[in-house]
Amino acid sequence: MDKAKKEAIQVTKEIVVKFIETGRVSPSNISEVFPAVFEVVSSTVCEDETENEE
Repeated sequence: MDKAKKEAIQVTKEIVVKFIETGRVSPSNISEVFPAVFEVVSSTVCEDETENEE
């Protein structure tokens, strides 16, 4: 697993945990929320890496 993917997973985990703590997400629907959040975080990380390479 590459570094960017590991970072995206870690950030996603932290975001989802905060959503659960604040009551915005229920632990029972984490399987729906985690992939959606991961997609946004992952695309943001990839955009940032692409900009830094130029």
